[in-house]
Amino acid sequence: MKRQWTPEEAWAWYNDRPWIVGFNYVPACCASIFDMWQEYRHAERMPAITREIERAHEIGYNGIRLFMSFYCWEKEHDGYMQRLEEYLTLFAKNGIRTMIVFGNDCSVPIERYKEPTFGEQHVDMGYHGGIAVSPHAGMPGVGYTVVDDPARYDAFNEMVREIVSKYAKDERVEIWNIYNELGNGRRRDKSVPAMERFFATARACDPIQPLTADTWTIVYWSDDPLHPERTPLNPWEKRAVELSDVVSYHDYHNYESSVMTIKYLRDTYHRPLLNTEWLHRMQHNTVQTHLPLFYLERVGSYHWGFVAGLNQTYEPWESMWTRYERGDLPADVDFTKWQHDILRPNLRPYDPHEIETIKRYIALAEKEFEETHK
Repeated sequence: MKRQWTPEEAWAWYNDRPWIVGFNYVPACCASIFDMWQEYRHAERMPAITREIERAHEIGYNGIRLFMSFYCWEKEHDGYMQRLEEYLTLFAKNGIRTMIVFGNDCSVPIERYKEPTFGEQHVDMGYHGGIAVSPHAGMPGVGYTVVDDPARYDAFNEMVREIVSKYAKDERVEIWNIYNELGNGRRRDKSVPAMERFFATARACDPIQPLTADTWTIVYWSDDPLHPERTPLNPWEKRAVELSDVVSYHDYHNYESSVMTIKYLRDTYHRPLLNTEWLHRMQHNTVQTHLPLFYLERVGSYHWGFVAGLNQTYEPWESMWTRYERGDLPADVDFTKWQHDILRPNLRPYDPHEIETIKRYIALAEKEFEETHK
């Protein structure tokens, strides 16, 4: 639509599709989001990527959250658009629809920033994200993103326009995620004008899919579960939610906090909820605790990571190591667990019981959907 959806329209869309169970995807053979989009070695990697997506289909996943790469779109435009089509076709062939992500405030200060280079990628082993200097390191300073560059700001908006207009009526794309984690990297409200512009650009394309931008800092905490305290939703995240057709949020916290987050967002905004990043075993955010919660609360979800690989998101965020060394991590944080990812490099489960749980709840949801849509 060329306007924001009403809550009733959003619920009609949401109720007309199966419960969304997906994951954020970077192939195991790729060092980063950038690496999965560049032409270098793409053809030789596709058989491995195809096997991963076929494995996702076997488990029962029906959603993928896919970050775009402006740098590859800018420098390898025609090939990039071909690769996007190739990915969407592969996913759809395996019963998976795609959430496409544009803006992203996960960033490092400009003095630590390095623009990606094409070709073979350097990998730092033992670091979350495959690089030692990452947005997850919690370093001081305001993060830099490509939308800060006046020479590229309009080009980024053109990328949004081109991709949304091309796929505005294509049901292989399920949702447009206009901006990821607005205000991260200590950017606060710096990206609000860009987010608002990208929302307007996407809406002008009259898409059949809903638009959203994530809130990511809501946390409930208290020694008394009957009287939890909530971190306030800051003004820039409020703006992101206010512009959204469906409410998307990130939550890497424990079960009790997650229950309260769902209640707050639903009671406040009255729209369908999608948890677009979760799964942090070290902090007791697990498949066995959270997927049943999402099923019972009718929350769609995309956990972070799929197959353990060069991106190494099974490793802890670097900021967790920093906090551990300072001695200010909670005592119950479990460093013996993988943080993210579901499958080992050979496509066997990290924990077979997790796969059993995923299959069980997907089957329950599919049965209910079939019964209500006869």
